[in-house]
Amino acid sequence: MSTRLTPRVRRSSLALIGVAALALLLPVTSASAAALDRSTDSGATSTAADVYMMDNASDIGLQPHNIGSIWQSPDIKVCNTAVECAVSQNPIIGQTNYIFVKLRNPGPYGNPVTEQGELHVYRTTPGGGASWPTDWTEIGWTSVSVAPGVTTVTIPWNGVPGPGHFCLLTRWISANDPMTVEGPDTPQNTRNNNNIAWRNVDSVALAPNGPTEVRPFAIGNVLREPTRNSVVFAQEGAPLRTAGGRLVVDLGPTLFARWVEGGMAGKGIREAGRNQVEIVEPGQASLDNLVLRGNERLTMRLLFTATTPTDKPIAVLVTQVGPDITGKERADLGGVRYDVTVGKRQG
Repeated sequence: MSTRLTPRVRRSSLALIGVAALALLLPVTSASAAALDRSTDSGATSTAADVYMMDNASDIGLQPHNIGSIWQSPDIKVCNTAVECAVSQNPIIGQTNYIFVKLRNPGPYGNPVTEQGELHVYRTTPGGGASWPTDWTEIGWTSVSVAPGVTTVTIPWNGVPGPGHFCLLTRWISANDPMTVEGPDTPQNTRNNNNIAWRNVDSVALAPNGPTEVRPFAIGNVLREPTRNSVVFAQEGAPLRTAGGRLVVDLGPTLFARWVEGGMAGKGIREAGRNQVEIVEPGQASLDNLVLRGNERLTMRLLFTATTPTDKPIAVLVTQVGPDITGKERADLGGVRYDVTVGKRQG
């Protein structure tokens, strides 16, 4: 007969993944110990609380988990108005946008009790290898009481900077529901804490033979020593070629030079001009052997075009793969899902 771990024992066991991880955990645990012995203003007691956000549609709040992507959270949505939209939208520069976040109570390590805490939302350049907290800029936060069930929190987003394409990160902070372990590696933080959610989804609306849509994509290294990384391309739904689509990566002079130094390694690609590489097979292509120095993050540009309108859903997934803080050599360091639509030509 198996014995079920209590929430506190479960979280402690998750944190014991190394000396460095333990050092990070100790101040969090000691700070929350006193809070677990007293009631809060919201009426929450020492009963274990576990508020969580989903990393993907299959996520039930386990920490850590290896169920699908950790950077396509369905619980984070951007809308251009204060009325929640059906599908997340790209923020519009020059106006107030709104971020809707769903908080779920309870998760697998808590009981159905009302919990008081704070929800914080951050942004960074889309891509992978984002170091916490260095590469993240806070958008806003709010104090919220989360009753059992699903609570939707709205945070206004003012002063959206250009070009209007970002990764979003949400963090639930509560004395009775602490993080397990949190360091500089954003993917590891997200995977190990159901208090954290990450959304990297961008819409790319193209017109047949219309202007090129440009999207930034950053790759980074949270380690102190240099690392070798890949940028991997995949597809969901209809292939990009269904719309006569073309995807070109402008690496810029620094990353292109690093790629050349690395032997111009990759597959499903071909050179397309100064500092540029065309992704010939978006469903199975990669740019490999890209060297990043310690704590470095560099940005490339993705150039999308199409020639033919289509009603079929097209998604291009771009992921950084490389060494992470746990020692894994081919880890998912973050990526972006680009939902591509090609409408009919106007006029």
